[in-house]
Amino acid sequence: MKLNKILIIEDEKPNADRLKRLLLKLRPHVEILSVEDSIISAVHWLENNAAPDMIMMDVRLADGLSFEIFNKFEIRSPVIFTTAYDEYAVQAFKYNSIDYLLKPIEEEELEIALRRYETFIETVPFVGTAIEGLLNYIQPKDYRKRFLIAHRDGYKTVSTEDILYFYTELGISKAMLNTGTVENVPQTLEELEKQLDPKFFFRANRQFIIHIDSVKQIFNHFNGKLKLELRKQPDVEVIVSREKASVFKSWMDY
Repeated sequence: MKLNKILIIEDEKPNADRLKRLLLKLRPHVEILSVEDSIISAVHWLENNAAPDMIMMDVRLADGLSFEIFNKFEIRSPVIFTTAYDEYAVQAFKYNSIDYLLKPIEEEELEIALRRYETFIETVPFVGTAIEGLLNYIQPKDYRKRFLIAHRDGYKTVSTEDILYFYTELGISKAMLNTGTVENVPQTLEELEKQLDPKFFFRANRQFIIHIDSVKQIFNHFNGKLKLELRKQPDVEVIVSREKASVFKSWMDY
């Protein structure tokens, strides 16, 4: 099955035009079905047209994060996300993501992403009904399950299931356990974000990575932010930014 029909979802015309030029240079036979510039217009297009072979989707659109499209329409096409921000990479792979490209998109990187699509098609030929296979193909199959932590004169293991959240304090990464015990971990939050299963852990902000079961209550905060109350930690205040608020709500509802 050859890549023939592509939908572009991008709200900045110069970026959309550049992407079209690169796609047609690398795959001259493809048809760019449409360029949609918002969540609303993208959903309308998807509802009224046959599914494209692939979607090139910017993460940030004028009316919000494009992850919201998945809440409004069941997308059955593989997606290559594009964005100027790398903070959404892990979240992107919860969806039908073949790859995640940072702007400005380079020709070589786009070529690699297109080849990943073509390799997947050869492996799982019926993409429209193989989203689970796609996710298994693109996502790491194993995430960190435990930590080996220095303890007294030796070491002990701590399961990720027993961790409420990770946080930084004075440049040191710490894990808050269900028991209320705090353990130092050698990894940075950036390293942990890549090692932890995104189904269960979310980078709420620069200071916190939280387990999904640690969230007791969610409150609306000013300027579109969210404030989280954590289980067993009533005095800990975790703020989710306006930019991440919709992604966080999708994660909690998934």
